[in-house]
Amino acid sequence: QVEIVESGGGLVQPGGSLNLSCTCAGILFPVYDMGWYRQAPGKEREVVATLAADKRTKYIDASVAGRFTISRDNAKSTAYLQMNSLRADDTAVYFCRAALQSRAHWGRGTQVTVSP
Repeated sequence: QVEIVESGGGLVQPGGSLNLSCTCAGILFPVYDMGWYRQAPGKEREVVATLAADKRTKYIDASVAGRFTISRDNAKSTAYLQMNSLRADDTAVYFCRAALQSRAHWGRGTQVTVSP
């Protein structure tokens, strides 16, 4: 059974930092491409950052470039999203996605709220 579990969300003040984790079970983690997505209230889900299985091919959305960093630890079957200089418009539910060719597995998300 595949399990994708996000953690590390919470309430943070503007300018603060959070480090999200995505722990995976039931998949051969090293061969999966990992991605972080977010969905704000009333908006569609959007891609934040992706990191391929090769650990070199990376995408960072322009809205978070220079502030967010995606990484992965294959030994722990875990992907991370380090978020710095958080802003109010980063408030959203953050989802993790593990993808291999036509297969994709999603977590249930973790809430990030940026507010004074």
